[in-house]
Amino acid sequence: MIAVENLSKSFTLHNQGGAVIPVMAGAALHVGPGECVGLTGQSGAGKSTLMRMIQGNYLASGGSIRIAGTQLVGAEPRAITRLRRETLGHVSQFLRVLPRVPAVDVVAEPLRALGMPEVEARARAECLLWRLNIPRRLWGLSPTTFSGGEQQRVNIARGFVHHFPCLLLDEPTASLDAQNRDIVLTLIEEAKARGAAILGIFHDAPARDRVCDRLVDVTGFTPGRAA
Repeated sequence: MIAVENLSKSFTLHNQGGAVIPVMAGAALHVGPGECVGLTGQSGAGKSTLMRMIQGNYLASGGSIRIAGTQLVGAEPRAITRLRRETLGHVSQFLRVLPRVPAVDVVAEPLRALGMPEVEARARAECLLWRLNIPRRLWGLSPTTFSGGEQQRVNIARGFVHHFPCLLLDEPTASLDAQNRDIVLTLIEEAKARGAAILGIFHDAPARDRVCDRLVDVTGFTPGRAA
C-alpha cells in the first residue's frame, strides 16, 4: 500500500550561493494493508522529512514513492490532490484550519470533498467528536479557540472521519491525557483491522509498542549519520 524505494532528498540554499545539502538517500520501506509501521531515529534524523515526501509536501530528488499503486514522485499536482482526497489521510501535530469555520465542518470536510451528502457527513463528524470527548457546546465554534488537546482531537477526528486506505500519523497522541490517548490508539487499531496501511511517528513508547507492528530507523537514510 505504501512503498518507498531508493528515495533521496536534498535542499538547495539559494541565499548561500546555491549550496546543495543532501538530507536523505536510499530510503526504503513498505507498509502493507492492516499494518502500522513506526519511524524511529534521533531528532533531525529525517523522520518528518520522509513523512512530508510521502505526503507530497516535499518534492523528492530521486527514487520512488507508491501509494496504493500511484507513483507520487513526478506526479502532477492534481494527482496528488486526488490521492490526498481519496486515499492518503494525514494527522499532523498541529491543526491548521481557516478561522471561524466550526469544528464539525472542519471534521466533515473530507467527506464533503468526496461528495457525501451534508447531513451524513455532519452526522459522522459529530459521532467522532463525541467519541473523542469534544463537548457538544464546542462543535459549532472554531477550533482555533480550543485548547491544544482539543485541537489535536479535532485533528484526529478529521483524519479518521473517512476510512482512508493509507494513513500518515505524526505524533497522534501528543498533548492528550490517558483517557483520550487510549481512544486514539483504539481508532488506530480499528483502522488496522479494516485494512489501512499506517505509517507514523510515535515518541510515546507505550503507544508505539501497542499499535506498531514494525519499526524503521531512518538514521541509516541520513547522509553522514548512518551507523
